[in-house]
Amino acid sequence: MSFFLNRGRILRRVLGGVAIAAALVACGGGTSQYEEFNPSRIIVFGDENSLLNADGKRWAINNVSVDTTTSVETFACGSNPIWVQRVASNYGFVFEQCNPDDGNVQAFFRSNNGALVADLQAQIDAQIAAGGFRSNDLTTVMIGANDILELYKQFPTRTASDLKSEAAERGKTLATQVNRLADLGARVLLSNVPDMGLSPYALTEKSLNTDVDRAAFITDLVQAFNESLGSKIVIDGRYIGLVQSDVRVQVMEKSPSSFDLDNVKVAACLESAALPDCNTQTLVDGAANSNYLWADSWHLSTRAHYEIGALAISRAENNPF
Repeated sequence: MSFFLNRGRILRRVLGGVAIAAALVACGGGTSQYEEFNPSRIIVFGDENSLLNADGKRWAINNVSVDTTTSVETFACGSNPIWVQRVASNYGFVFEQCNPDDGNVQAFFRSNNGALVADLQAQIDAQIAAGGFRSNDLTTVMIGANDILELYKQFPTRTASDLKSEAAERGKTLATQVNRLADLGARVLLSNVPDMGLSPYALTEKSLNTDVDRAAFITDLVQAFNESLGSKIVIDGRYIGLVQSDVRVQVMEKSPSSFDLDNVKVAACLESAALPDCNTQTLVDGAANSNYLWADSWHLSTRAHYEIGALAISRAENNPF
């Protein structure tokens, strides 16, 4: 297990052997750190779960307020931050896509809407072409959810065993690119794939099909992907910090009251307000800014992004980068 430093504190500790386990945070390394790691910039890789549109909208719930006198709607891109916004803010950085206060733009997106694991290499190549990496770069990676959906939709034409094997291969492919980032000199905050078998999409698939438990099958795909990813990444906390989003989502689903959640099974956004256009004025009855686990059928809500962001910040501050 890897133990990180809080910023501004000094740690004199040699980390021993490291093991990756499904229920434990599991990226560490045998090293001592005497100085805190302060990144000079943050570079984001992955899919739409780590992306803001040019206008600041995100694939979660956007914050829109309405003036009761004029009925004018105001979008606040800094509110309801996605997890990478929280990480950037922790270091005083902002993204160009959401910079209302003219802050320090030291956070950059290479992520793309709909990206698959196979697209990550091109994202990294684009960064290399733009100047590459520095030793104090902090990168984030969250990708694989679109792969899980793509594989699931091939069932039952392809067997469950075959699809789980391919999910594992895609996890391995992701690990190769994450290790490549470390070899290029970047520090990596790697989020695994959240448990999409708990999503409204998975629950609907389960209710519509009686051949197998479709929700459990989607969870199996996620597990095969994440286990392969975890077993193939470099086990050294000086370079890679693992953010176990799957475990956090599972805990939120099992104990919603612990996270002030009222609903963990239904999407907060109206079907007519497809992401990234969903906002606090286009929610189903009973849904509020952050009291649902899911924004739409499989994208996470504001509250889930908050929790994953908190995990990522803890990892960034406590890993011996």
